[in-house]
Amino acid sequence: MKLKKTLVLFMVAAMMSVAVAGCSKAGNDNTAGGNSSETAAGDENDTSSKEEVVTLKWIMVGNNMPSNYDAWLAKLNPYLEEKIGVNIEVEIVSWGDWDTRRSIIVNSGENFDILFTDSNKYNNEVSLGAFLDITELIKSAAPDLYSYIPADYWDAVSVNGKIYSVPTYKDSSATQYFVWDKAIVDKYSVDYENINTLAGLSDILKTIKEGEGTAPLVLDKIGMEVIASVYDQMGVGLPALGVRYDDQSRKVVNVLEQEDVLSQLDIIHGWYNDGIINADAPAVAEVPTYRMFYVAQGWSGAAETTWGPNAGMEAVTSKFIDTIVSNSTVRGSLNGISSSSKYPEKCLEFLQLVNLDSKVRDAFYYGLEGENFNYTDNGEIEKLNNDWSMAGYTQATFFTVSKLASDEFNQWDEVKELNANANSSVLLGFNLDTSNIETELANCRSIYEKYRSELMTGAREPRELVKKISDELDESGFQTIVKEAQSQIDAMYNK
Repeated sequence: MKLKKTLVLFMVAAMMSVAVAGCSKAGNDNTAGGNSSETAAGDENDTSSKEEVVTLKWIMVGNNMPSNYDAWLAKLNPYLEEKIGVNIEVEIVSWGDWDTRRSIIVNSGENFDILFTDSNKYNNEVSLGAFLDITELIKSAAPDLYSYIPADYWDAVSVNGKIYSVPTYKDSSATQYFVWDKAIVDKYSVDYENINTLAGLSDILKTIKEGEGTAPLVLDKIGMEVIASVYDQMGVGLPALGVRYDDQSRKVVNVLEQEDVLSQLDIIHGWYNDGIINADAPAVAEVPTYRMFYVAQGWSGAAETTWGPNAGMEAVTSKFIDTIVSNSTVRGSLNGISSSSKYPEKCLEFLQLVNLDSKVRDAFYYGLEGENFNYTDNGEIEKLNNDWSMAGYTQATFFTVSKLASDEFNQWDEVKELNANANSSVLLGFNLDTSNIETELANCRSIYEKYRSELMTGAREPRELVKKISDELDESGFQTIVKEAQSQIDAMYNK
């Protein structure tokens, strides 16, 4: 699939001047920013010439709140006020708490303006009414952003023909890599460039385990769920359901029962028994910063720019799974606007700004200028440390992030090339209407979640466990889901 590659270099900005307004900080006020605007500075009785500055609350996942959040906000908000008349209030939820926190937010009706989401929960959150339908509003409130993001991506995030989120235009295709600490590679003479399968890893990981005296593959409770990523899961948040991305017959299957997945689960279980995987993996909420080997989605240049520096090591990589673009990969990073936000237009103006204004984009991606990074004379980035704890992939496009001065290449060029040359899923652009199967999906998601950690970390014998999971799925309506999905797929592709 050939995706649009034209970048918008400048956004249209012709906003009225606004006065500086105070803003509450995340964590001190649980009301939505959209529900707590403040009076402009100056004479409280003379506001006729002042435009109200609204505060928007954005909740997303990352490595907890930055330690210099207040100073960062104090520098960013005046610029946002000047450009579009908003202040931003950000809540960063830790990885280990994210699933629970986002469920509370959505199910309790907690106030927010913008919420990060992804393919695991997006459809369910839409069905619960958490997000606003922005199908038409995005075109008027953020026209430059709408034009900038490829049309295929808007199709990919549509639910029943309507748009409920802004996709993050980044490595929106998915490429999986084995990531190694080069010191370990050198110590054990690992021929990493020629290892591209789980089977090919077994002997060397066992050797490293014996040599280092510890598990070389440290997993959290999500485990190696990536092995199922060659199946298009249709964006319903149920990894047990899918169509293999290259299956021209488009047959809907129980992914866990497929031999290409089962054989890899066998390997993972063997690793767990051999101590290659940490014994506490099923209960681990977050992996440590340093790992001598792991699997990650990204691009090869991330070894130099992200994976290595963040872990305090020199990293090297080899590709594990070919690049695939599907609805699910595009939905890997989304931002939805609350259906109860008082300021949906401002939310979209803000998302347009954070995507297309490099100064704002850099602030979210790199942190506080002067403390986390500096600009060089030619506008490139000199990082001062790796302390910034926001997750860059959750926020906005990668392609307006300023280049690191230390990079010999522009890593974003590689990302764009991966997107452009990705293998398209046979279901790219297909959107499953789940209105008739919501109950079955909810029940089946609960069953999968109950067993996921033990299955995907190798803690239990996979073939017996898969049989147990499949039996419980079928009892909860899984075959009804399969039949409905297959019917819709056949209707679209077999005309």
